Amino acid sequence: LDYLDDNDRMRQGRVSLVTPEKGVVDSKIKSANGTELVSYTDIATAQMKSYEDKIQWFQDTCAQLCVEWNEGHMRMNVRRDYLLSDSMEAVMSLTRKDLRKVWRFEFIGEAGIDAGGLAREWFELVTEEVFDPDMGLWQTSATNQMCMQINPASEISCPDDHLIYFRFIGRVMGKAMFDRQLVKGHMVKHLYKHILGWPVMFNDLKDVDEEYYNSLKGLKDMGADVEYVGVDFTVMEETLGVKQTVELVPNGADMDVVEDNLPEYIEACLKYRLLGRYDAQLNELLLGFFDVIPEPLLTIFDFQELELLMCGLPNIDMENWMEHTEYSGEYDREGPEHEVCVWFWEIVSEYDQEMRARLLQFVTGTSGVPAKGFSSLQGNDGNVRKFTIHGVTLDTCVYPRSHTCFNRIDLPLYEEREECEEKLKIAITMAATGFDIE
Repeated sequence: LDYLDDNDRMRQGRVSLVTPEKGVVDSKIKSANGTELVSYTDIATAQMKSYEDKIQWFQDTCAQLCVEWNEGHMRMNVRRDYLLSDSMEAVMSLTRKDLRKVWRFEFIGEAGIDAGGLAREWFELVTEEVFDPDMGLWQTSATNQMCMQINPASEISCPDDHLIYFRFIGRVMGKAMFDRQLVKGHMVKHLYKHILGWPVMFNDLKDVDEEYYNSLKGLKDMGADVEYVGVDFTVMEETLGVKQTVELVPNGADMDVVEDNLPEYIEACLKYRLLGRYDAQLNELLLGFFDVIPEPLLTIFDFQELELLMCGLPNIDMENWMEHTEYSGEYDREGPEHEVCVWFWEIVSEYDQEMRARLLQFVTGTSGVPAKGFSSLQGNDGNVRKFTIHGVTLDTCVYPRSHTCFNRIDLPLYEEREECEEKLKIAITMAATGFDIE
């Protein structure tokens, strides 16, 4: 994200995908009076901390960035029946300094003093309403019904102010993190990567649209025969029944895909699907977010930790999880009685809430648990696909691997519990780096 000015009320900027070596973030954070608050050394040290210690460091730093009460605070008066419009008008009228002041909330016409409960209710209600697909700003992911992705056609639902809404959403998300509040909605994985400035990769496309991912992968396997498919550097978009051809590069309609330019075509498709379709919306979301949270502060987290911090650790019912788990492959016959499955559940039962949430992220793509529990866990087709432990031989794979579209973990037939525990932990931990264990 490159800033084009330093306007205190509405900064302008431009988001784009660059190669990793060009993705530079300032490593210093200054306080309101201009003194250095955080240095590169502080950030590097914080990156090595445990998840809980990272959160503590992050919250302590935010507390130092918070404007003191006697310098001014904000009273947010909103009508419950017009919650979103009143809230957006109030939040978008604030300067960046105002966003770091203490906020107190009042629902007009209701008795109640905000001692924290009203703030918590406001953040929950606002983010719940904003993420509602019926509003048209967000839509459920095609591969995971628990995750939300930006609606490329949001302008149709909110023609006058859809971009202002995304700036507002970014500010609310940032303020929620700043004030230790939670966001009522999980996003698709690559959006957390965008917030962190992490690289997006070809595998991220699989979490957005597996069919499209497989079709591009099929082109890679065709070699020289790809020129006979008749593909050019365009994609077809359909909105409300109206089809439109979008060029992935200038004059893309006149460029046929052949073996030599296939890598460029796949890169262009990746950029379009993970950014280009909604770059204007994401641009505003990031600008709003960084109006509150300094970018360097986020560099201590990985994308899984960011989701847990924003949405909270789920309260996972182990009995419900085990009851609604299915077994296949080598575990089909014995199921939960198989020795390796017994080890698996023993290990997971010993995990703390953070590691259980990370296991869920690894297998299902999100730390979110459906309101009705694991019995209503959905797959990429919208149908119920329960958490599944699939048995494979060790010559198939050495480490557990996941299939988030099917909520399935391939668990090798380990001979010892210690090996099962070690390999599972490595697989879960490596997933947070964005690289596959293979």
